[in-house]
Amino acid sequence: MPGDDDRHPIEFLELLGGSEIYRSVGEEADALLRAFESQPLDRLLGQARALREEGHGRIISYSGKVFIPLTRLCRDTCAYCTFATTPSKVAAPYLSPDDVLAIARAGQRAGCHEALFTLGDKPELRYEAARKALEELGYSTTVDYVAVMCELVMRETGLLPHVNAGIMKDDEIERLRGVSVSQGIMLESVSERLCKRGGPHFGSPDKAPQVRLAMIASAGRLQVPFTSGILIGIGETRRERIESLVALRDLHAQYGHLQEIIIQNFRAKPGTRMASAAEPGFNELMWTAAAARVIFGPRMNIQVPPNLSYDQFATLLNAGINDWGGVSPVTPDHVNPEAPWPELRRLQRVTAEAGLHLVERLAVYPFYVHGAERWIHQKLRTQVLRHADATGFVRDDDWAPGLTRPIPARSGAARTSRTVEQLIERASAGNRLSDHEVAALFSARGGDVDAICAFANSLRQRTSGNVVRYVVNRNISYTNICTFKCGFC
Repeated sequence: MPGDDDRHPIEFLELLGGSEIYRSVGEEADALLRAFESQPLDRLLGQARALREEGHGRIISYSGKVFIPLTRLCRDTCAYCTFATTPSKVAAPYLSPDDVLAIARAGQRAGCHEALFTLGDKPELRYEAARKALEELGYSTTVDYVAVMCELVMRETGLLPHVNAGIMKDDEIERLRGVSVSQGIMLESVSERLCKRGGPHFGSPDKAPQVRLAMIASAGRLQVPFTSGILIGIGETRRERIESLVALRDLHAQYGHLQEIIIQNFRAKPGTRMASAAEPGFNELMWTAAAARVIFGPRMNIQVPPNLSYDQFATLLNAGINDWGGVSPVTPDHVNPEAPWPELRRLQRVTAEAGLHLVERLAVYPFYVHGAERWIHQKLRTQVLRHADATGFVRDDDWAPGLTRPIPARSGAARTSRTVEQLIERASAGNRLSDHEVAALFSARGGDVDAICAFANSLRQRTSGNVVRYVVNRNISYTNICTFKCGFC
């Protein structure tokens, strides 16, 4: 019934089974802040880049997606948001199934793999129009409707849903786990100050830090690949940013479910209460992204949305990020419509100019693809694996050994990574490579592939010159009866 969950945030926290998660991080936040501020920015950025290369090599990822704004109604009233609106300013409270499918099919035609469902938080608790619209559609809650729309999109288009549905209870998270490969909610900040009168989160019960942390913890217990992050420049201090990142890191250490951390910079928008607020400087964004990399270490996926930095976005690579986020060839960023996505060829070019290799990923990151039995609902695993290559990124062609079609041409490659250069040097000196090092060679991309092929070709030249041999044979299959039951045979 409407209003059942319209209660004080602390009561909702208890309903989620959460606790006061972040009280113990203050001292560590102070120590980290002193360490970060005691060194020049260039040195911090260098540390972040070194960690990025340790964890991700030269790969920078992105997700080709369509943005499906299922509803722009929300019960919260954040001071900087233009996505959320009122019933009188939209044609309908919710997109219809036909509207949803039209967007998804446009994304399918454009080669996208992700359907990003974004929506306001529980609008039916605030607006009679939302309750009536849901009733007419045949649903009682927004979560009910988004779950069915996820199933529809995946069944009709094959796109993999990622859902940002706001604060949810365990059973709601579990239900969406069965129809989406990943979920997310931005922590934004652990600062309680921002929720007080005059703050950007005043009047937004779902932005209470403990409520958001509790839901992120619930997603971890339910083994949902999850996206979160912080919003900088809305009145928080540097210390509060660090405290927020440490709180997220501690949750990830407990559950292992945070697949990416987004560092998003506030942009002032006309018509909001913060329209005249100062935006964070670009160096402040770089500092925070580098701090996030150091706090989370080499393997976490750190993302900064490129469209919110306009023409400066290429410089973000110097802060140790390894992901550009969702980039759509079809739909705008409905949360930041004034900031268009960079065109994909430009994204490829600036990434290559930095000596890095752009790779498309799914809405779920490779680590969770490889751990699909644990992290992906059994109903979704086949679809995920069908889209993925051996490394867990998007399978970008359907070529396989034995097919008669030509090997697909590769796009322009970035320079060779130092890791692969060192492995080639060791191998050429006659050293036996470890299993881990051999695996690194097999997972090479871009300029690393060129370097490996060039070395292998030179080795072949020294061994056999220009002679290429073959043998004429006959395969005699003396029986097709076998005691094994290989899944591919």
